[in-house]
Amino acid sequence: MSTGELLDIEPQELKFAFELKKQISCSLQLSNKTDNYVAFKVKTTNPKKYCVRPNTGIVLPRSTCDVIVTMQAQKEAPADMQCKDKFLLQSVIAYPGATAKDITPEMFNKESGNLVEECKLRVIYVAPPQPPSPVPEGSDEGSSPRASLSDNGILNPSEFSAASKSFAEPQEKVSEMKALISRLSEEKTVAIQQSNKLRQEVELLRREGSKQSGGISFIYVVLIAVIGILLGYLLRRT
Repeated sequence: MSTGELLDIEPQELKFAFELKKQISCSLQLSNKTDNYVAFKVKTTNPKKYCVRPNTGIVLPRSTCDVIVTMQAQKEAPADMQCKDKFLLQSVIAYPGATAKDITPEMFNKESGNLVEECKLRVIYVAPPQPPSPVPEGSDEGSSPRASLSDNGILNPSEFSAASKSFAEPQEKVSEMKALISRLSEEKTVAIQQSNKLRQEVELLRREGSKQSGGISFIYVVLIAVIGILLGYLLRRT
């Protein structure tokens, strides 16, 4: 803070977070520490480069006033980020009730016997804050087994495609299993029907054979064995 008889000025250095092709602003706060009306005026060594609002004004007794200094967008960065531009803030006691419209250049003329207080301010360029470094590809830090979301909560196209694919694969396997179970159930039903039909035929042959020779008993045994083998094969498939 710069302390004078009339105004306290904070800060005493104009710091700009320098970025190419971008307007940058910083502010000054002027505090009137007297019971008088104080007029001020801001000058710079490079007026085409800066815009000061307000560049003149009145600070009421025991009050404060903010001044915004805007640097125009620059096409080139200065060597070593050093700036030679300077500002001069002049202040003088004004008559009670004075407004910005009442300020005249003669008020800041020392040769006229006015007590003009001056404060020199220098300009400093500072590097803008750097964004956080991206996480390298393949890094497991902060990863999740699910597809990651973008900052706004929406999946990126590539992430959406991968997530859809991983979700579709289990669905396809489930569909295949359902189709296989359905087919095996149908085959089991057909096998049971065929078995019942064979049993009926064997029973019919047994009855007819009992009326004829005893040789039919051997045929009956063979048929029973064939039925048993067929049923065992079909049941193993299910």
